[in-house]
Amino acid sequence: MTDNLFERLLSGERRALGKAITLIESQSPKHRAEANALMDQVMKAPKPSIRIGISGTPGAGKSTFIEAFGMALIEKGHKVAVLAVDPSSPISSGSILGDKTRMQHLSAHPQAFIRPSPAGRHLGGVASRTREAIYLCEAANYDFIIVETVGVGQSEHLVHSMVDAFIYLQLPNSGDQLQGIKKGILELAHLILVNKCDGKHVQAAKRAKTDLDLALNLIYQNRPEERPEVILMSALEKTGLDQVYQQILALIDGLKSNEELHSRRAQQALDWYRDEVQRLLVERVFENEDFKRLYQEAEASVARQEKSARQAAFKFTNALMIGSK
Repeated sequence: MTDNLFERLLSGERRALGKAITLIESQSPKHRAEANALMDQVMKAPKPSIRIGISGTPGAGKSTFIEAFGMALIEKGHKVAVLAVDPSSPISSGSILGDKTRMQHLSAHPQAFIRPSPAGRHLGGVASRTREAIYLCEAANYDFIIVETVGVGQSEHLVHSMVDAFIYLQLPNSGDQLQGIKKGILELAHLILVNKCDGKHVQAAKRAKTDLDLALNLIYQNRPEERPEVILMSALEKTGLDQVYQQILALIDGLKSNEELHSRRAQQALDWYRDEVQRLLVERVFENEDFKRLYQEAEASVARQEKSARQAAFKFTNALMIGSK
């Protein structure tokens, strides 16, 4: 089965790509074995691509930008895959999964592929199988892979670890309104876009760029060569998109020239391995009924405030070590 799926994937068939991602996301033991076999085939046939991460403040227009930028990339001869991670409710575990609705033109284009995936409770708000999905998209000949995050908590750090360029979208706010942007986010970004530089927002966008430039000059005063560019743009009016494209190409060329792209991809593979080990360890523990019972007992003792979380966790992990011998 996986041989046929792999061949269809290599041919660039969108339906095969969707099926392959569904397979790797499946929790079924049967599908897990098939997914492992498929990923082994994919990893033996690497293809070049540019991996982009997109995050930003709420309402900054991430989906509007991705649609406009994606269509611009297609016009330049690229194939574009968008792995859009939707927020899941911590109560119902439901997600919006509305990216295809927000990206109507891009989702309908034969040179584009959009895959919304619920983030669930996975660390950082990124679907647990996003790393594998990136490789599958590359196997299907998509040379621009865009990962859109939910833009909360540690999601930016996680996405940064799996892409070549990380782009942060900012609303045309300035002064005190920029204080909400954490310094760490500015240090992660390779490119900062002040979106909605149109209509009545033009002057505010220019002030925001000035304030961002001043903040970045302070942060990068000892390493100015690493300072990200700030670009004014409007996804609505499709202005600034070519400048964004040229900046991304320049960044990738710079990474290739000093072998950093190779080392970054190697680090991405290591991060994937470490994430997978942690996930499988937890999964295997809870497949064992005795360990599952011990965990629930320790959990109940914490809820009753009979033990501290630290004490209960220490006792539970000690029991795991003894039980595994």
